[in-house]
Order: sequence, then structure tokens, then C-alpha cells
Amino acid sequence: QVQLVESGGGLVQPGGSLRLSCAASITISSIYAMGWYRQATGKQQREWVATITRWGDTNYADSVKGRFTVSRDNAKNTVYLQMNSLKPDDTAVYYCKARVAPVDYWGQGIQVTVSS
Repeated sequence: QVQLVESGGGLVQPGGSLRLSCAASITISSIYAMGWYRQATGKQQREWVATITRWGDTNYADSVKGRFTVSRDNAKNTVYLQMNSLKPDDTAVYYCKARVAPVDYWGQGIQVTVSS
């Protein structure tokens, strides 16, 4: 069983920045990949945002490429999502996911609201 706890969300003005954290209950260096997803109000599916593998390879959705950066601190068992140049369309509940094959574990989600 893996517990994931997100933090760092909140309200920010357009153009602002936030950094989300995802603290894992196990050593993240053993996790194949960790990712960030988001779900906006009224949307039925979660949207993939970014992924970082155990080797440090990263991938981003086109909608956030160049604005968001995913990183990891193995010593703290924590993955981060640095979000810059935020737009109102980035408003959503953000979730952290860890793939520990064959199971996907999810955090409880954290709200990010971009509004003036």
C-alpha cells in the first residue's frame, strides 16, 4: 500500500506561480513512474499533466509544456510540480499518481484555482 499526500495548492492570479508537492509513504526511487493529473469541474475524466520516471525522464502535456516542471527529491520521497504562468484554464483539482506495477495509487487531490 502506498499513500500519497499532495500539498501546495490554493488561489493564485493569472500569470502567477504555485508549487505542488506529493509526499509518498515509500521510497520513490523504487517507483517506476510518478505523474500529475488534473480534473476540472464538470469534466468526467482526469487529464494527464506530467510524468517523471525513476530515471528522471520527464514528459508533459502540450497544454502545460514550457510552463510546468516536474521534479523529484528521492531523499524526501517527494515529487514536485512547479507551475508558472498560470492561466484560468489550469483551474482544477490536481492529483499525484504512483505506478507500482501492477497497481496505480492516487493521492486525495488538491485544488488549484487561477482567478483574478
